[in-house]
Amino acid sequence: MEPEEFVPPPECPVFEPTWEEFEDPLEYIAKIRPIAEKAGICKIRPPVDWQPPFAVEVDNFRFTPRIQRLNELEAETRVKLNYLDQIARFWEIQGSTLKIPNVERKMLDLFTLSKIVTEEGGYEVICKDRRWARVAQRMCYPSGKNIGSLLRSHYERIVYPYELYQSGANLAQCKARPLYDSEEIDKEYKPHSIPLRQSVQPPKTNSYGRRAKRLQADPEPSEEDIEKNPELRKLQIYGAGPKMMGLGLVAKDRNLRRRDKDIPECPPTLIVKDEPMEDIRLEPCTVEFCYDIKEEEEENGENSNTVSTKSTRLRRNAANSQFTRKPVAKAEFFVCRICARSDDDDKLLVCFVCNDTYHIYCLLPPLPEIPRTVWRCPKCVVEECKKPPEAFGFEQATREYTLQSFGEMADTFKSDYFSMPVHMVPTELVEKEFWRLVCSIDEDVTVEYGADIHSKEFGSGFPMKNGKRKLTPEEEEYAICGWNLNVLPVLDQSVLCHINADISGMKVPWLYVGMVFSTFCWHIEDHWSYSINYLHWGEPKTWYGVPSSAAELLEDVMKKLTPELFDSQPDLLHQLVTIMNPNILMSYGVPVSAGRQKNALKHCFYLHLFMDIF
Repeated sequence: MEPEEFVPPPECPVFEPTWEEFEDPLEYIAKIRPIAEKAGICKIRPPVDWQPPFAVEVDNFRFTPRIQRLNELEAETRVKLNYLDQIARFWEIQGSTLKIPNVERKMLDLFTLSKIVTEEGGYEVICKDRRWARVAQRMCYPSGKNIGSLLRSHYERIVYPYELYQSGANLAQCKARPLYDSEEIDKEYKPHSIPLRQSVQPPKTNSYGRRAKRLQADPEPSEEDIEKNPELRKLQIYGAGPKMMGLGLVAKDRNLRRRDKDIPECPPTLIVKDEPMEDIRLEPCTVEFCYDIKEEEEENGENSNTVSTKSTRLRRNAANSQFTRKPVAKAEFFVCRICARSDDDDKLLVCFVCNDTYHIYCLLPPLPEIPRTVWRCPKCVVEECKKPPEAFGFEQATREYTLQSFGEMADTFKSDYFSMPVHMVPTELVEKEFWRLVCSIDEDVTVEYGADIHSKEFGSGFPMKNGKRKLTPEEEEYAICGWNLNVLPVLDQSVLCHINADISGMKVPWLYVGMVFSTFCWHIEDHWSYSINYLHWGEPKTWYGVPSSAAELLEDVMKKLTPELFDSQPDLLHQLVTIMNPNILMSYGVPVSAGRQKNALKHCFYLHLFMDIF
């Protein structure tokens, strides 16, 4: 069950120029290019005496960082979280809140379960061949604990109804489910007593992202609570077969009221059948939309004569008046869209959206009882669930920081997380923990990252001759140095010196302020050019690079492993919001190199010749 421990990629090339070589930056970069291009990234250590002062006005420097929820960054993990969003939405629009169970003390990976069931031939095939134990084995659960039956129960209860809706099978003619040989064995399965586990909420619109409340777990009821509370007993799973609303899912309490004025004047469905020409009596039909509500006082103070029922349903009431017609057709109101019959009207459900009607036993899977809340038909549920997901991107935090306040926040977070002083946390431990967190669906760690801060507006870390303040002789020296990132793009040998406009990130450097676990995602440098980074001060930074010769391979691997992301967002890698574990890329033949960049006291430049991440 536990993912394999992260293995750092091989180190990138490291160069240490002499003072003579260091005099001309572009000439030196051209000199090391044949070696550096093979790794896609390299480290340049300037001469020891080269120590540019940190020129940012610390007291006036203010910025608003981005929010990064770590497990949403990694491509494969995001696919799983998107799937949980979809299945949570599926149950949400049917009036239930999804509770994800724990298996072997870890939250069940519903996406992987669904994927493996599909690869093994589907639910019916696995049941017929009794291969649930193999499903458990493929999910790396230990053998001998009857986990296969447990997975089958969870699949039937949570995933199977959703898969039926996604496939459209529930819209076909309802047929009886075949009885498999393994059915007798499965009926012996006992309740697992985990009706309430980790809570997955549908996407939330707030300042901290779509899944800000995804992992807020409800307290787990005890066996005594379940025995005393009839509602909790109903949440347990008894026997095999698909389970629908009210079984293992917590129904939401919605007090809904329909007044007489909301009753439609005419029925949505009318079928006319030819009958022999004779006198027949017809009883006028009235339709009542009744909900499970309590008697309450109306706004005018009078008591409402509401009827306590279980759901939206149809009721035929005989009227006092009668009438007779001579050639007459027999009218049938509110027929089931599947069986085309109108009998068992107390078992007919009316869709809250489109007003189509269905028998609860004609649905696939059938509903065991009338729902207690607003109900949507299969067609409307499918339309809602198949809405395209929103494009993923980072949100801005709500708090503005100074360098001092951001540093205090970052240090407090890091020391609290690792339970040790900041300076004692090994960089190797941070790296392994980062890749563990981004691959976890049940650990929601959020960090902040000041990215793409415009140096002309907020100030550069290097001294600049911009007339805003008088420079010291030492600052004057570094303000005109070719390795100053404000000067390097506009050197005479650079093609960028012929562009008059200021291009952020090309001619004008960005400034970045990070904390532990903050990251910059896989990307190709602007216009396929080189980029260079200098770390002024702070904790070490880890970089990963891929040579340009393997760029297409990297993209192909990511598209192969996460096609769902690229189907909805084909330009995903241009958005700089997605990463993938270097160990996974390396297992598919992508050459990845890594290196550690330390601050100005142990200063070095990082030259990125193609793709990078930190």
